[in-house]
Amino acid sequence: MDIPSDAQAFPAPAKLNLDLRITGRRDDGYHNLESIFCLIGLYDTVCLKLRDDKKIILHNPTEGIPCEQDLAYRAALSLQQHTGSCRGVEIWLEKKIPTGGGLGGGSSDAATVLIVLNQWWQCRLTRQQLIDLAVGLGADVPFFLFGQSAFALGIGEQLVKIEIPKQWYVIVKPLVHVSTAKIFSHESLTRNSKPSIMPTFQSLQPFRNDMQAVVFQEYPEVWKAYCELSEYGSALMTGSGACIFLSTDSWQEANNIYQQVSQSYEAYCVEGLDVHPLFQMI
Repeated sequence: MDIPSDAQAFPAPAKLNLDLRITGRRDDGYHNLESIFCLIGLYDTVCLKLRDDKKIILHNPTEGIPCEQDLAYRAALSLQQHTGSCRGVEIWLEKKIPTGGGLGGGSSDAATVLIVLNQWWQCRLTRQQLIDLAVGLGADVPFFLFGQSAFALGIGEQLVKIEIPKQWYVIVKPLVHVSTAKIFSHESLTRNSKPSIMPTFQSLQPFRNDMQAVVFQEYPEVWKAYCELSEYGSALMTGSGACIFLSTDSWQEANNIYQQVSQSYEAYCVEGLDVHPLFQMI
């Protein structure tokens, strides 16, 4: 992929859902969630080049997704339409975050596009205004704009900062793509978890994921990965899957586990991040 030298590169970090509960189904068909979101040191790179016309060009959309449906393209178009900007942009995506894993790569790419173009196009939207705009793009995009560890409510757009101790994570990616729509519409999905009163990192222990049982039922590859990673500690699925992760208190412990599981799986050993690397750009 040829990226011109005058394009600028920006990071788009992945996320984990350390805890995910479904507290009800809404009249519009969406589900009310509660979740702890954590940024992690696994990154896509979003390369951008400013245009003086209104053209938005995504040079390498995700395979199988039409350009106009790619979240990075939609983010730029949404900001342009919302603000009336007469500027454009060229976009290149260097993907390192696996797709279909529940790590939020596409949503993070979109958030990075919004953060940078809000400054480049001199839109001057506040963080909350960007979050409100991003709700129409996808449930995870607001979190990446919020930019720090968060307890999320609603469909993921109501965000409150939460303190998470420093942790390192081992992540494994089974060779399967989980359909989020299929899981949310499954008749066996837990939809009546009790809402939290005063959520903290400690009060929500032990963490769980209400989607996990249904994913295990429908995708035996994810169940197998969960069982194998569980040999090293309390493994959990992130989002609607398919990635399984394990939290540790030290890089050495995480790396030791990674060395074992990476022989059988696409795997990652990453640190948790306190804030988004572009947090100060808003």
